[in-house]
Amino acid sequence: MTQQEFIPAARPLIGDEERTAVDAVLRSGMLAQGPEVAAFETEFSEALVDGRRTAAVNSGTSGLHLGLLAAGIGPGDEVIVPSFTFAATANAVVLAGAEPVFADIDPDSFTLDPASVAQLIGPRTAAIMPVHLYGHPADMAGLQSLADDHSLALFEDAAQAHAATIDGRPVGTFGAFAMFSLYPTKNMTSGEGGMVVSADADIDHRVRLLRNQGMEAQYRNELAGFNARMTDLHAAIGRAQLRKLAGWTADRRRNAARFDRELSGVVTPPVAANIEHVYHQYTIRVPEDRDGFARALREEYGIGSGVYYPVPVHRLPSFGRNDVLPETERAAREVLSLPVHPSLTEADLDRIVTAVNALAQAGR
Repeated sequence: MTQQEFIPAARPLIGDEERTAVDAVLRSGMLAQGPEVAAFETEFSEALVDGRRTAAVNSGTSGLHLGLLAAGIGPGDEVIVPSFTFAATANAVVLAGAEPVFADIDPDSFTLDPASVAQLIGPRTAAIMPVHLYGHPADMAGLQSLADDHSLALFEDAAQAHAATIDGRPVGTFGAFAMFSLYPTKNMTSGEGGMVVSADADIDHRVRLLRNQGMEAQYRNELAGFNARMTDLHAAIGRAQLRKLAGWTADRRRNAARFDRELSGVVTPPVAANIEHVYHQYTIRVPEDRDGFARALREEYGIGSGVYYPVPVHRLPSFGRNDVLPETERAAREVLSLPVHPSLTEADLDRIVTAVNALAQAGR
């Protein structure tokens, strides 16, 4: 490898605006959930989810957990989820006292396949919870049809899909509730946190109770809740990031478009015609020796990449199941996410294209 600056797979982008916002909160003395959180909720709602109700929490996992509880999911229920995702999707179902049922994915979008979901619906099925993986929305029309036919709830794990759309409609506005993650490597961050979005006033109210020890008014606890609040420090970062999101999303799409045009010898990610992909990850397939390909990118070209997710959730020790999910297993063997973040320069993009094409041509 020549002495070039390493290109990381992902990079949080924190600037002077975030630092100034945090400093203002520190000077105010109001550090816990307060006016910054309330303002962030309003601005997030207006910018990303067509004015739906939003409740800020301390992590994406908390958002899923509280959303499920608020929607009435509990012991005896089954929730159909993908196995090709981060474990938090299924963990939240377990934490709510329900059982995750793992369905297979569509090979193009890496999201829940309605045909696989249909085969798993049974008497205990209460809900379907797709993940808009890598920034590509799931087939919400197909899943909504199944939900309607079987009187099921539909939820959205939108952790990776801020500003993605289906037929011009933003993700997060399809399910009874949706969760957006604000983890540092997401398309925008609050340092750590999550946002629960709902069109249902009762779900929103219960999430607000559950995040704050069961109370909205101090010392008037209505139920047993959690401490899952977002701090004003985190909300201040999130507000600054939200103002930059549209520009960053355009950068991600522009970088992805160049890869679409210029990469060869690997399988680039298809995008459905009615979809606006936001490229949380630009995920290619390397059918032969994906891990060797990633190692060569790092060692020979100084380019980071990510394998999300090498072990399907149903096969993790925490679940230990033997479900037959062929597309999930194939994706776990083949996927490789290339850097697509907004901080990439034209020289960085040149290096990535050159390296991927050279390795593919060499059969690496």
